[in-house]
Amino acid sequence: MAKRGKNYRESVKLYDKYELHEVGQAFDIVIQTAKAKFDETVEVHARLGVDGRHADQQVRGAIVLPHGTGKTKRVLVFAKGEKAHEAEAAGADHVGAEELAEKIQKENWFEFDVVVATPDMMGVVGRLGKILGPKGLMPNPKSGTVTMDLTKALEEIKAGKVEYRLDKTNIIHTPIGKVSFGKEKLSENFEALIDAIIKAKPPAAKGQYLRSVTVSSTMGPGVKLNTQKLMS
Repeated sequence: MAKRGKNYRESVKLYDKYELHEVGQAFDIVIQTAKAKFDETVEVHARLGVDGRHADQQVRGAIVLPHGTGKTKRVLVFAKGEKAHEAEAAGADHVGAEELAEKIQKENWFEFDVVVATPDMMGVVGRLGKILGPKGLMPNPKSGTVTMDLTKALEEIKAGKVEYRLDKTNIIHTPIGKVSFGKEKLSENFEALIDAIIKAKPPAAKGQYLRSVTVSSTMGPGVKLNTQKLMS
């Protein structure tokens, strides 16, 4: 196991890491234990009582956080003709078609954080599945990144839209802002995300849905939340 730094070890002493905390209390601790010299990102890690290997137990979606994420995302749009002009007007950072797909394949180019595509471009984008998929960049209708309404998609992404999805261990990892946001804004972003995850509960899910929820800053320790309070 990797040796923890001095700041991390000091931070752990500031609270009971086994206690289940209320939302506001948890973010007080996250802010107090964020000791890096940069504005750390705050993330939510939610373990769900589902089996993502089954299609009817997948949990995936997207939400515009009330206060954004504190990061301006670079958006790549696959579109042609009028839709390409619409994307440019809406503030896309990169717009193109086959030539951008080739650039990604041949030059390992990844100067973007989100990929959006019109439905007619998915034949081109589909060929990038093995490259974009593992990085979580593949456009998907469920997250609103395969759409004809490029203006709306770009407005939401630039406003702080985040995607949530299960990893292979049935955990969702999602950024909800920066330490500098303060407790109130982080709490509101957190509650919006958790509410969306709860609403996305698959009918096939049995037993306890929110198994555990932890919040942490980039370099700080995890703080556990009381999942019973979150579900009530």
